[in-house]
Amino acid sequence: MLQQASNHNRDRIAFKKLLLGTLVAASCASLAAWSASTGASAQSPAKDKIPALASIDFAWLALGADWRDPPAGSGHGPIKQDPAHPFHGNLDGPGQVTIRLGNVQDPVLKPWAAAQMRASNEEAISGQRAVPFTAQGRCYPGGVPGQLLYPAEPFYFIQTPKQVWMVWQRDHLVRRVYLTDKHSEVVKPSWFGESIGHYENGDTLVVDTIGLSTKNSFIDNFRTPHTTKEHVVERYKIAADGKTLEASVVVDDPDTFNEPLHLIQRWRNVKNQMLETACAENNEDYFHQNLFPIPEADKADF
Repeated sequence: MLQQASNHNRDRIAFKKLLLGTLVAASCASLAAWSASTGASAQSPAKDKIPALASIDFAWLALGADWRDPPAGSGHGPIKQDPAHPFHGNLDGPGQVTIRLGNVQDPVLKPWAAAQMRASNEEAISGQRAVPFTAQGRCYPGGVPGQLLYPAEPFYFIQTPKQVWMVWQRDHLVRRVYLTDKHSEVVKPSWFGESIGHYENGDTLVVDTIGLSTKNSFIDNFRTPHTTKEHVVERYKIAADGKTLEASVVVDDPDTFNEPLHLIQRWRNVKNQMLETACAENNEDYFHQNLFPIPEADKADF
C-alpha cells in the first residue's frame, strides 16, 4: 500500500512538473510572438518590416573613432585633423603616435568655436595637457553625436513598441529614442538630449535629437563644440549582407557652424554578449600627464 501511494505521489509530482513546464514554454512562446508582432508594428503598418538592430547574439563595434566623409554632393563633411600636425594613430603602422588636433581654419566654424578649439590645441601642443580630453577616455558620456565614435567596446540596441534603446557596454550608458513624431514643448538640456524616432522603408531607423547640454560635450574627438541650438538627425541602416551598420548624421547648429555638417559612421556586426565594464575603476593619471579629471560626486550616495 505504501509503495502504491509512493508511486501515485511521484506520478502526481511528475505530472505537475510537466504541466508547469508546458505552461512556461507556452507563455514564453506567446511573449516572443507578442514582442515580434508589436515590435514590427511600432511606428509602421503591421505589413511593413523594421530593421533587426537588436539581438541577444550580436552587438555593433565601431569601425574607427573619426567621422567618415559623406557621399559627394551631400554638403560639408566632418572637421579634419590640422594639416600642420598630421595624425598618426595606434593602428597606422610604425611611427610615433600623435594626438588629434582639429583644423581651426575650417571656414565652417564660427569664430568662437574656432577660438575654443585653438585653445585646446595649444594646451596639448605646449604639453600643458599631454592627452586632450576625450569623453570616453575620462568617463563622461559622449553626447550626440559624439557617443557614436566610441571604438573600443560595442553597443547594443533594444527595440520595443514605444522606444528604442542604445546601450553601450562601457558603463552601460543608455540612450533612449522615443518612437513618436513630436518633441516635448520644453526640453531640459542633458547629455543625450531628447531623441524621437520612426522607421522608414522597413530598413531605416531615423532619430531626431534636440536639447543637448554643452559642458564637456563635443561633436567629435577633435573637441569641436556646439551650443544648445544643436539639432541632430541620424539615419541607421544595416547593409544588405547584415555585416555592417551605417549611420548618416546631419548636425545643424547655426550658432556654431556656417552650414550643417554631414557625417558618416559605421560599425561591424560582432558576436558579443555584454560584459560589465566600469570606466572609473583604476582610471588615474599614473604618468602625470595632467589628464582631464574624471567625474566625481561631491558626496557618497550612501
